[in-house]
Amino acid sequence: MVAVEEYLKVLPAIQQAPGRAVWLSYDAEADVLYINFRQPSQADDSELTPDDIVIRYAGEEIIGYTVLHASRRFR
Repeated sequence: MVAVEEYLKVLPAIQQAPGRAVWLSYDAEADVLYINFRQPSQADDSELTPDDIVIRYAGEEIIGYTVLHASRRFR
């Protein structure tokens, strides 16, 4: 079991998030982390960065990130 202190490490990022709300979900089979700043999170555009992060947009607003190969980032 992960200690609550590990979850508290994300607090600075949440404080900087649009609306200060963040929804996270992790798909272990696909090794993908979904980070959403609003629900429902339906994008009308996206871009893939060189480090395999998909930035999702609704208009000009960033509404979330999709982090591919997520577990490789925390070794």
